[in-house]
Amino acid sequence: MPDEQEPNWLDDEEMDAWIQVAIALARLPHALDAQLLRDAQLTHFEYEVLAALSEAPKRTLRMSELAEMSYGSLSRLSHVVGRLEKRNWVRRFQCPEDGRYTNAVLTDEGWEKVVATAPGYVANVRRLVIDRLTRAQLRQVSAIGRRINDPDADPR
Repeated sequence: MPDEQEPNWLDDEEMDAWIQVAIALARLPHALDAQLLRDAQLTHFEYEVLAALSEAPKRTLRMSELAEMSYGSLSRLSHVVGRLEKRNWVRRFQCPEDGRYTNAVLTDEGWEKVVATAPGYVANVRRLVIDRLTRAQLRQVSAIGRRINDPDADPR
């Protein structure tokens, strides 16, 4: 029988940190979705797609770039963009520089939707996260987030 190594269990401080992160990861998406669905009839993912397009040059991105930016699969993004197209907020077209790609562009109606939705969204983000923290804590959260989100970060 091979020598099985004991797992590197979390100590009390590590466990508390992990539980707090896990609770936030579970709580925030639901709270963001609930507000957006109630006030704008959008899911958080749909809003993130519209917002990403609104900030892109000429309000246009390749679908593959948009999927990467929104942390969604190309398949999921395609379904979401299809729903947004039906509402005339997004339009897809063949990339003129490389016909192998498809671009998504935010329409004028989509721009108006983002402009109308953004104030409620930012108020909710403030209520849920930003206004609960001091400036020093915000800087810590930013640094922690960058560290967690950097795939090349040294583990310690």
